[in-house]
Amino acid sequence: MSASSPSPEPVFDGAGEQLPGPRELAGVIRGVGIHAEFQPIIDLARASVVGYEALARFEGPVRSPLPWFEAAKVHGRLDELEAAALRCALDAHAILPTNTFLTVNIGPAAIDAPAVREVWRDFPSLGGVVVELTEHERVESYEALEPVLTRLRAAGALLAIDDAGAGYAGLQHVLTLRPDVIKLDRALVEGLDRDEAKRALVEMVGTLAGRLDAWLLAEGIETGEELDVLVGLGVPLAQGYFLGRPGPAFPAMDTDAATRIISQVKRQDDHGLRLLLEHVPVSRDYDGAVAALADERVDVVVLLDDWQRPVGTLDVDGIVHAVRDSGLKVNVDTPATDAVQRAIVRSSSHRFAPLVCIDDAGRYVGVVRMERLVEHLTRPDSRS
Repeated sequence: MSASSPSPEPVFDGAGEQLPGPRELAGVIRGVGIHAEFQPIIDLARASVVGYEALARFEGPVRSPLPWFEAAKVHGRLDELEAAALRCALDAHAILPTNTFLTVNIGPAAIDAPAVREVWRDFPSLGGVVVELTEHERVESYEALEPVLTRLRAAGALLAIDDAGAGYAGLQHVLTLRPDVIKLDRALVEGLDRDEAKRALVEMVGTLAGRLDAWLLAEGIETGEELDVLVGLGVPLAQGYFLGRPGPAFPAMDTDAATRIISQVKRQDDHGLRLLLEHVPVSRDYDGAVAALADERVDVVVLLDDWQRPVGTLDVDGIVHAVRDSGLKVNVDTPATDAVQRAIVRSSSHRFAPLVCIDDAGRYVGVVRMERLVEHLTRPDSRS
């Protein structure tokens, strides 16, 4: 009687978690224990779902996709796993809701691998499919990608650059591949309402997308404030947990998010300060404001009373400025030209401090930086 073959040694990731083994991996590659979920992609001008991104999901004890793809890489079966995930996604193409598109993810190293080519052959018509080229690996040769991308485009597919602004997704990649969709990485979206440099970068990428006749899609929106800025900047497409979570069917967008978008779009024609708003930390007491300033990204905190009305600001020097005395407070619907004229007559110590904006009931709605206000007024297309 021959001895049985020894079981393979378990493999662990960098965090010490055991990765799925070869047997489990082989089953998933055959289509057992893997399925697709779909996250809605939103038209920010109309607050409607226009597409879905297909995301690989796994059954059993290990549900996160990352350990599975790491295990596939360790065992030399990454192309086969990418093919299995791609097949699950494309299987849903036939039942896609009317007037929506489907985005699928594939790595540049796997896009023309034998297992993936077999999937492409099984789905010869790719109209309404956007192929996202993920950016977690360096593309050694753009020219080598051209034949397969040409074939996919001939079958009706569009091309998206995923995670633009992260990894190796640089200008060279965008300019060489000329994608139909440019997806902003979550790192550029996170805290967008508090970071002027990120706003400028998003505007720059949006200008580039327009020149290339491509759509700009912001991903990873998790707060209403991030959404407000993206709508104000005119970013056409977006996705993220705030807008709608992935689901096994084709989920609708969050109704509160839809209402927020519609309200923001309606206000875009107002001659006020709403599109320039930034949301900084608030506190009802001095100690809470001091604690908020411990974050090096925070340079001002707005102090509120019990009715959400601003009573002052605290800066990084620990100085409290009363909004009534310093002329820091202004109605959010004040025209930008009027707001800057009011600001420049303030005392020299307050002249360049942020304007604290309130609504008609006197409640705090955000701040407007003087730098952003001046930059807005110097634009040729400024309407305020």
